[in-house]
Amino acid sequence: MSKLTTNSEYKDWIASLKEKFRSTQLKAAIKVNSALLMFYWELGQEIVERQKRSSWGDAFLNQLSQDLKVEFPDVKGFSERNLKYIRQWFYFYSDENPIGQQAVAQLTQIPWGHNLKIISKCKTIEEALYYVSNIQNLRELGYER
Repeated sequence: MSKLTTNSEYKDWIASLKEKFRSTQLKAAIKVNSALLMFYWELGQEIVERQKRSSWGDAFLNQLSQDLKVEFPDVKGFSERNLKYIRQWFYFYSDENPIGQQAVAQLTQIPWGHNLKIISKCKTIEEALYYVSNIQNLRELGYER
C-alpha cells in the first residue's frame, strides 16, 4: 500500500477531485439535456409549420421518423411516437397563447420525461408553467423518479 493512500491531505484532495468531477459530469448532462430539448422545441415548431403549409398530413411523421432513424440509428428520440410528443409539446405551449423565450428556457432545464408528464396532466399553460418553475412539485402530478 502506498504511503499516499494513508496520507490525510492526499485523501482529502482525492475526495475533492471526485466531487468536482461528479459536479462537472452533472453540469455537462444538464447542458446536453438543455440543448436536446431546444432542438426538440425547434423541431416541434418546424413540424407544425410544415404541416400547416403543406399537404403532407400525419403520415409524414412516420417517414420523418424512418429517415432520421436511418441517419441516426443509435438515437431513440426519433420514433414516430416521440415526434408526435415533440409536436404536442410545442403545440401545448405555443397554440393561441405563445410563451416567451424565458419560459422556453425553463422547459429546456428539466428532463424530457418531466415535460411529457406535465403536458399530459395539465390543462392550462399557467398550470404547466407552475410545475415547470417548481419542478419539485411534480409529485403532486403523481410523478416519481
